[in-house]
Amino acid sequence: MQRLLNELLLSEVKDPRLAGVRVSEVQVSGDLGVATVYFGTLDMKDDPADAVEAFERGRGFLRSRVGQALGLRRVPELRFRHDTSARRASELSRLIDAAGAGTAKSDDASD
Repeated sequence: MQRLLNELLLSEVKDPRLAGVRVSEVQVSGDLGVATVYFGTLDMKDDPADAVEAFERGRGFLRSRVGQALGLRRVPELRFRHDTSARRASELSRLIDAAGAGTAKSDDASD
């Protein structure tokens, strides 16, 4: 479903608010009633509100395309959530680099 949604975003979805948006993960509930779609943007500084609004507007289209492509009798309800893991990873990396730089300075001072 993740690959299919990404293909749809690239080839069939025309909403400019979804340009540069990629699906990073899809979690489907045990009863297949709900699929939570996590997405991210290429620019981590982008506000995800526009993308969420565009996904909400295109929910029916995406759901019908998923049902057709996967041959499902009952297509899960799609819920869209912004994936903040890349942003958190970037922030952690920056903090680790800053801590490493601070340690290197204190090591130089003690010599």
